Amino acid sequence: MENNEITKQSGIHFNISLDKENLPVRINWNADDSDVDGQQEAKAIILSLWDGLQQNALRIDLWTKEMNVEEMNLFMFQTLATLGDTYERATNNAELANEIREFAHHFGHRAEVFGPDHQH
Repeated sequence: MENNEITKQSGIHFNISLDKENLPVRINWNADDSDVDGQQEAKAIILSLWDGLQQNALRIDLWTKEMNVEEMNLFMFQTLATLGDTYERATNNAELANEIREFAHHFGHRAEVFGPDHQH
């Protein structure tokens, strides 16, 4: 029998500062369980949620005006690469997780996030 007794709650908090066109100019966040006290600044967020009742993925994508294309390319590459790790931990399907990682590597090459000496 599964024990669903809640023994702790922890929060992650985001504060988004917007300009007059409602575009993000600053993203601050903090987490209750973080080793760092106070707000931390970020240039982008990709937040995915799973609605089990509706069987639907929900997503919030925000980035500040200061985030340049090179940073976005690197952010997307790292996000894709770590999705393979997340998928493998959740499903134990190493083969499909490796396909996700391979796609991330392909994306990294196309987005030119690797240095000239990079070898796969």
